[in-house]
Amino acid sequence: MQHKFINNKQSRFFNNIGLWLVGLIILAIFNFATCKYSFKDTSPIPPEIKSFRVNFLENKARYVNTQLSPQLTEKLKDKIRGNTRLRQVNEDSAHYDISGYVSDYTVSTSGISGNNASSNRLSVSFHLIFKNNLDLTKNFETDITTNYDFNASQNLSQAESTLTPDIIKNTVDGIFNKIFSNW
Repeated sequence: MQHKFINNKQSRFFNNIGLWLVGLIILAIFNFATCKYSFKDTSPIPPEIKSFRVNFLENKARYVNTQLSPQLTEKLKDKIRGNTRLRQVNEDSAHYDISGYVSDYTVSTSGISGNNASSNRLSVSFHLIFKNNLDLTKNFETDITTNYDFNASQNLSQAESTLTPDIIKNTVDGIFNKIFSNW
């Protein structure tokens, strides 16, 4: 009887070790067999491109939001410095020379309820001028337009206080994508 008890005990011991080994093997397989995805915001920048300059981004729209130009300029510089290997310079010799201006900043009615406006739309357009001083065939100009709806019970100044951060972020992202992404 004792011999049978020892075999039964040994059998359970080896079964437990076997379960542990199978568990460790499965864990190792899942640990090393993971899929890794990487999403970069930029296409490969040619190695000869080393520097960029962002000129002051003017506001030439009929209505001027005084916060827009300085914030667009600084946020674009920050985004390029933070997401590329390029060095910022303030010289004509910059490899990428970026300029442009807010070309349109208008409000229109976007929704009507009964006989009254229920929502308004702020349309912001930016004209981008991009110069690649090492390859002039890559120079381009383009327009980026974004729209922002707000409640018609707000005047433009009230709406701007909440919309300006989104306007700046979306415009900077649009400029950045036009320059550094292939989409």
